[in-house]
Amino acid sequence: MTKVHQDHPVHPTRHDEVAAAGSELIGGPWGRFARAGGQWLHPVRVVALVAIGMFALGMVQKLPCYDWAWFRGAGSQYTHACYSDIPHLYVVRGFADHLTPYFDRLPGDMEYLEYPVLTGLFMQVASWFTPGGGSMQHREQIYWMVNAGMLMACAAVIAVCVARTHRRRPWDALLFALAPAFALTATINWDLLAIALTAAGMLLWSRGRAVAAGVLIGLATAAKLYPVLLLGPLFVLCWRAGKWRPFGAAALGAAGSWLLVNVPVMLGAWEGWTKFYTFSQERPIDFGSVWLLISQRTGLPLDNANTYATLLMLLLCAGIGLLALTAPRRPRFAQLAFLVVAVFILTNKVYSPQYVLWLIPLAALARPRWRDFLIWQACEVAYFLGIWLYLAYTTSGDKHQGLPVEGYQLAIAAHLLGTLYLCAVVVRDILLPERDVVRRDGSDDPSGGVLDGAPDVFTLGTAGSPARAPQYATPSPGQRVEWGVGPKA
Repeated sequence: MTKVHQDHPVHPTRHDEVAAAGSELIGGPWGRFARAGGQWLHPVRVVALVAIGMFALGMVQKLPCYDWAWFRGAGSQYTHACYSDIPHLYVVRGFADHLTPYFDRLPGDMEYLEYPVLTGLFMQVASWFTPGGGSMQHREQIYWMVNAGMLMACAAVIAVCVARTHRRRPWDALLFALAPAFALTATINWDLLAIALTAAGMLLWSRGRAVAAGVLIGLATAAKLYPVLLLGPLFVLCWRAGKWRPFGAAALGAAGSWLLVNVPVMLGAWEGWTKFYTFSQERPIDFGSVWLLISQRTGLPLDNANTYATLLMLLLCAGIGLLALTAPRRPRFAQLAFLVVAVFILTNKVYSPQYVLWLIPLAALARPRWRDFLIWQACEVAYFLGIWLYLAYTTSGDKHQGLPVEGYQLAIAAHLLGTLYLCAVVVRDILLPERDVVRRDGSDDPSGGVLDGAPDVFTLGTAGSPARAPQYATPSPGQRVEWGVGPKA
């Protein structure tokens, strides 16, 4: 195997026409003799600062709700597209009354907090920093601000981790930092906690620290269910490369950290702990899902949506596994991670607007091309606006202010088609590795850790055969070639 490197970081403005055009706003593409603006302003810090700035813009976008719309009826927070779960759940989930999540029964229809344990702890910690005096409106505002500050720290962690996962491609993390859907959805719910833990886990895996990566993936799963799906791609990739020991270490680390967080609550408040899982199982088809679109278009109730969603998810994951074992070159970890999380989103019974956050860091690593990324983001912004205008329509009574059901169905279709489009180009990159921009310099899998440069030991069909191996151009001056790169220690 031949591996070609460039010693300097990859600058997107030299290789991506959209990035080059966008750079005209700040002076144009990176030139031959350009130098970084000093040791302090290196790419990782710039990306983190940009992410914080976009997060702050997202907070400004919520200003109409913060001032009055959260507290003056439902319709105005939808027409201004500034809804957030955070201030509402401060009251209805007992944090304003100093109830202990999972242990204390809640008044109303929801008997216990319906979030995983680590997210519940995050919510509880924010309530400890919320003053108990003043009006309830003031306390809800402060609670949202405290959560926003904690979530901003999570956003900075994500930006740094994405920037450092691919050592030579730190600028790809600007895809996350500048994503419009990131700014719009960051403070709707608490998803950034799980995403930060997942991003840190992927960074540590890329550095060959399997146990630590597994521990963080386990903690992320204790905050949100989807991160456990990343163990599936690791399984098939380690199978193809024969790296069973690192996979076992990561899996044990994930199981251990998940149990460490969950067992105390399981033993002390079993009924409260199970609420997240029973709620997820019993929840009917809901906003944004393909099942809602089918139900609305056909008039069928789809009472067995759980079964349909599970079977379709398993079928598609099996297809991803088959793709990983038959591809001409072993797929990159980030590519498979993106696909499996996207499949989970596409087949789920509900698609809340903030779920797009799960995919944005993975998309930045799996397909770092601005054109494809922005096409997908445009579809997600359309869905973000569509769901709030649809809710405005359903809550406006005879005024019919907002988007009718037919318009909302178009918004759902835009979300589904945009995500499928990005999945399609990632699959194409896997089947045609020479189209993968990350591998154009001869790199193998910068996020793969022990998988990076490792030879295959198990494939299906003609995968990995010389006839299917991609051909790369002769290295240009200034590049370094490493011959016979084998598995890393």
